[in-house]
Amino acid sequence: MYQSEFTKFMNGFLEQHPEVDSERRELRLTLWDREVSLDDQRRWKESSVPQKPYVYQPE
Repeated sequence: MYQSEFTKFMNGFLEQHPEVDSERRELRLTLWDREVSLDDQRRWKESSVPQKPYVYQPE
């Protein structure tokens, strides 16, 4: 099976530095895998201001 040079490099790097993968997983949890608050989403939608189609055109 073909593997690019980059894939081989990354596989070797992650084998030598397993802490990088665990750090990556930790940081992913802080940014992406969060509980969704429906109240926060509702407030965010209500607080948005409608924007003109072309914002640089004077009124």
